[in-house]
Amino acid sequence: QVQLVESGGGLVQPGGSLRLSCTASGSISSTDVVGWYRQAPGKQRELVARLTSSGTTTYADFVKGRFTISRDNAKNTAYLQMSSVKPEDTAVYCCYRMKPWGREYWGQGTQVTVSS
Repeated sequence: QVQLVESGGGLVQPGGSLRLSCTASGSISSTDVVGWYRQAPGKQRELVARLTSSGTTTYADFVKGRFTISRDNAKNTAYLQMSSVKPEDTAVYCCYRMKPWGREYWGQGTQVTVSS
């Protein structure tokens, strides 16, 4: 089993920055894929970013050039650095880890609100 706990969410002004963290415990492996999804009220969940064990990243078009995903395997933590945030980035952000055989684990999510 894997447990994921997100932190770092909150209220940020448009154009500001925020860093989300996702700390994992349990059966952790450096071969896990880590990633972030988000879900805004009334909308479907959507992929934000994903990072494989080999360092390959995938970003949604709406965050390219603004958000950066990273990981620290020694700390079992994945990060999402958010910059130049917009009101439309307001959502609950959830992290996940995927095992090589496809099993997925999800955190509870952290609220990010972009507002002046």
